[in-house]
Amino acid sequence: MDNAQLQRIKAKYNIVGNNDALNRAIEIALKIAPVDLSVLIRGENGVGKESFPRIIHDHSLRKNKKYFAVNCGAIPEGTIDSELFGHEKGAFTGAIEKREGYFSVANGGTLFLDEVAELPLATQARLLRVLETGEYIRVGSSEVQHTNVRIVAATNVDIEHAIREGKFREDLFYRLNSVSINIPPLRDRGQDIILLFRKFALEMSEKYHMPPVRLNEEAQQLLLHYSWPGNVRQLKNIAESMSVTCEDREISADTLKLYLPADHAHSQLVPVKETSATSGGFENEREILYQILFDLRRDVSELKKAMRERDKQTYVSGRPNGGNHADIGREIAWHHQEAPIEEAELVTDDNFDGSTESPHSLNDLERSLIERVLQKNDGRRKQAANELGISERTLYRKIKEYGLE
Repeated sequence: MDNAQLQRIKAKYNIVGNNDALNRAIEIALKIAPVDLSVLIRGENGVGKESFPRIIHDHSLRKNKKYFAVNCGAIPEGTIDSELFGHEKGAFTGAIEKREGYFSVANGGTLFLDEVAELPLATQARLLRVLETGEYIRVGSSEVQHTNVRIVAATNVDIEHAIREGKFREDLFYRLNSVSINIPPLRDRGQDIILLFRKFALEMSEKYHMPPVRLNEEAQQLLLHYSWPGNVRQLKNIAESMSVTCEDREISADTLKLYLPADHAHSQLVPVKETSATSGGFENEREILYQILFDLRRDVSELKKAMRERDKQTYVSGRPNGGNHADIGREIAWHHQEAPIEEAELVTDDNFDGSTESPHSLNDLERSLIERVLQKNDGRRKQAANELGISERTLYRKIKEYGLE
């Protein structure tokens, strides 16, 4: 591909940079666009993966057909099958009418499945069937439907690890990975970082009629040596924030440090944690015990709340004939007492791994479990809440309560 054509593509899809790996990714996208193969786009969050499915679709034989982008990680597990494949009227509570899924409305076009590794295993099996035969069945139906959709998928997960952990189907991976496009992380793109910063600063300048911020030499070097865990999205946020809040338009390294979070090592793709081979399975068993105790504590809390509500209603509405002051006294005492199981001490000799320091109360166990799951998910609260089986709001409250921020 000649340089002029490459620059036209970049300008059309708002891609900035001259990194060789980035240019190679664009060239692959253009080459495979006319060939009706499934494509898997791999790269970290914030690197700009969403531009490549559009390049593929717009330069394919399907360019005059529909294009849909679906974020698989943003759709609840209970409704993902309905969103993708559709459902029949009455298939489940709330299904008041028949609904076409994305595979139906995108027929003949392209369907971009972002965060494909977030799909439940049952949905992965359905997706595999569509890729192999073009057939699917709506939720609540027994009639086979047919579709002709090109699938372009993207993920920020190390899928090979996910396969070993049993979280992603190996056969689906090979079907999706007919062609693989790897998008480089921002920290590997060298001078592209400076170009992108200038672009974002100029955009803010034009939009809000202010002089653009500029980096001095030391600040540029700091920018180039930062790890950029949030990639292009993080760089854009920093450039916009500095454009609005900095009085001085000439940015020094000291000023820039105020806007950069603490640097840390970062891997190319999100890993899937594996159980250590030397742990003898004790780590897994301890996590299972923590989860059981966590569920027990939650069940006890819900039971206590239900009992309080029932007794409160009984007290407010009046006691039936035969009630006496002693009964009412016991009801009032119930509303002021603490459930003893929440503070019960768990007598253990030691940890599963032989450590002499282990949490002794259910509160300690709950705090320890939340801390471990947050670490396991690299601080991502949505994934941690899903793994714990609680809402994000409850998890946020627990984080504040235990000082885990």
